[in-house]
Amino acid sequence: MSLPLGFTGAWLDRADQLRTDAERFAAAAADPRARCLVLDGIDFVPGDGGGLSWEALDPADDRALMLLGIDDDAIPHFVREASLGARIDARSRTVMRLLPLLSGAEAALYGGARSLVDWHARHRFCAVCGLPTDLFRGGWGRRCGSCSAEHFPRVDPVVIMLAECDGRVLVGRQGGFPPGFFSALAGFVEPGESLEEAVARELWEEAGIRVSDVRYVASQPWPFPSSLMIGCRAVAKDPALTLDTTEIEAAMWVDKAEVRAALAGDMGAPFLAPPSLAIARHLLEDWAA
Repeated sequence: MSLPLGFTGAWLDRADQLRTDAERFAAAAADPRARCLVLDGIDFVPGDGGGLSWEALDPADDRALMLLGIDDDAIPHFVREASLGARIDARSRTVMRLLPLLSGAEAALYGGARSLVDWHARHRFCAVCGLPTDLFRGGWGRRCGSCSAEHFPRVDPVVIMLAECDGRVLVGRQGGFPPGFFSALAGFVEPGESLEEAVARELWEEAGIRVSDVRYVASQPWPFPSSLMIGCRAVAKDPALTLDTTEIEAAMWVDKAEVRAALAGDMGAPFLAPPSLAIARHLLEDWAA
């Protein structure tokens, strides 16, 4: 597997010891060197050089602070919760166009911050009693002042997989994909099933194929809004496809030469490959290597 994967490799120490110590957290927030990530809702604002924008902490800003971590010089880095009524677009096309401006490490840091701010914006009220909650643990949780229930940022596990059969792999497309774009099939892991079972179920439901020998390859956070993409490969017993057209618009088996052509961007390739930030591209690269 070629590394690094998109949205991995953030350079900050997450500093859990500061999250759980109110005095040390307050001291970090009072550090004159402390920096705060500049966001527009949950989209990043490009800096002068095209990377992330950081600013000094504004004491007049009463939005709660969330600790992203500390760097090698012990400088704390924060992000603030979104303002009430702020634009929250979990699948912003604007940010997808801007992501190439970021280095890999910056994309990783931004991805974590984005998911965290988005989660807080969606979980201002207690899921137990319905009353308002407040941030605690350095911004990595919310606590209900009424029933004392504690809530923590969620991560949604998603299996994304290549099925192999007779020297070919299966790629598919949804209706909302750009013309010619195909990718690995994917689906959310459901309660009560293993990753291997989720891979087999999704491939059966979406493509009508039975698979065995499910193998884990790599994982990747995907902050749209907060998925963990779990890359796998599996072996199909029969290449015949029966598509669930409510999920998959089209699918096809492609060989290594066709995959390599797509990855290279050749005009004659049978499909457009996923972008470099997506684990689907790395799965294809790993298979075709």
